[in-house]
Amino acid sequence: MVRYLKKAEPELRQHNRDLVERVRAMLDDIEENRDAAVRRYAKDLDRWERPEFRVTEAEIAAARKAMSAVFKDDFAFCKKQVTEFAKRQRDSLHEFEAEVSPGIMLGQKIIPIETVGCYVPGGKYPLISAAIMSVATAKVAGVPHVIGAAPPRSADGIFPATLYALVESGADEVYTVGGVQALGAMAYGCVGMRPVDMITGPGNPYVAEAKRQLFGLVGIDLPAGPTEILVIADDSADPALVATDLLGQAEHGPDSPAWLITTSERFGREVMTEIDRQLVTLPTRAIAEVSWKRWGEVAVVEDDDAAIALSDQYAPEHLEIQTRRNDYYLEALKNYGSLFVGEESTVAYGDKGVGTNHTLPTGRAGRYTGGLWVGKFLKTVTYQKLTTEASQRIAPVMGRMCAAEGMMAHERTATVRVERYAQRRR
Repeated sequence: MVRYLKKAEPELRQHNRDLVERVRAMLDDIEENRDAAVRRYAKDLDRWERPEFRVTEAEIAAARKAMSAVFKDDFAFCKKQVTEFAKRQRDSLHEFEAEVSPGIMLGQKIIPIETVGCYVPGGKYPLISAAIMSVATAKVAGVPHVIGAAPPRSADGIFPATLYALVESGADEVYTVGGVQALGAMAYGCVGMRPVDMITGPGNPYVAEAKRQLFGLVGIDLPAGPTEILVIADDSADPALVATDLLGQAEHGPDSPAWLITTSERFGREVMTEIDRQLVTLPTRAIAEVSWKRWGEVAVVEDDDAAIALSDQYAPEHLEIQTRRNDYYLEALKNYGSLFVGEESTVAYGDKGVGTNHTLPTGRAGRYTGGLWVGKFLKTVTYQKLTTEASQRIAPVMGRMCAAEGMMAHERTATVRVERYAQRRR
């Protein structure tokens, strides 16, 4: 049984029809009119009127010069953490060739995607770390060519720290272009870009919808929705700390859910009181308070197993555990994007550079997929090699299977081999 001390407003969050149609019209326009369309949208939406979109070496040098030594050191630390973890993920994958039965050799090859476009948004917050998560991870995977793109922050171009992050993460080219027009330009190869094979990156609802519509023409990392946090905590946890972590994600935007599941009603009420107290002095109260009031939830359950079952229904993007039995939860939980075990870890660490990737499934997609990782930039392909004897041996079986399906041209490709190799043996 679940009792809610606080429940989200009964409002369905779904794609707005006008937004879907607007994005479709923009992408159709970019596909047909290419550079002219991209330039028009860049001027109208981002006030970018300069003729060139590709960032120059002089602009890159200026961004490097503008960064403090402390920022450079901090960035290097975060990049090293993320790339070291990605390297270990890459090392866990391997190619092989095996003789699964006499004369039949089956193999697996792992091939990096050829060209990837990585988008970094520049809205309320310039998500500098997004460059590490996408560009640097793609480079660890061995992607030969990575295009970075970000909207102009001013008439001078991309936010300097974002530009620095894109270049230091390994982008081969960087373009000053944002929103739908950035994704369309990468997919169709406009304003000097080569067409990419895959697009990654977070963004506003227009960017998320553009990725959804472009999927198929190109690969994407994940469908992106509003960011989420769920905390499972019992009365051994600190209610002030749990409240802080919930508000830490709520500040992303007015549509960012923050959920608490607890086995203690008293603790749940203490967290709610703490949230109200902390909101008074929170610098981003204007955003976080709206998100908490609209989407925040506090659920009380009977025991740890009930907490696990409810959490798996939510399948949250970020899941924190602050309980007496953290190891039990780690073993039993199944549906989430990334798990933060114990009060010593927090979502902000994962977001900025502890090492795991911050591009994660939202909207219950954690039921069927994990987040962005080095493997997303790799194609696992297969091959087969047979000896003449093996081909002759299995051809009748394969032929009969083809015939059972009524695919007689398929069946013929098997039977001709039986005949061909039988003649050779005479």
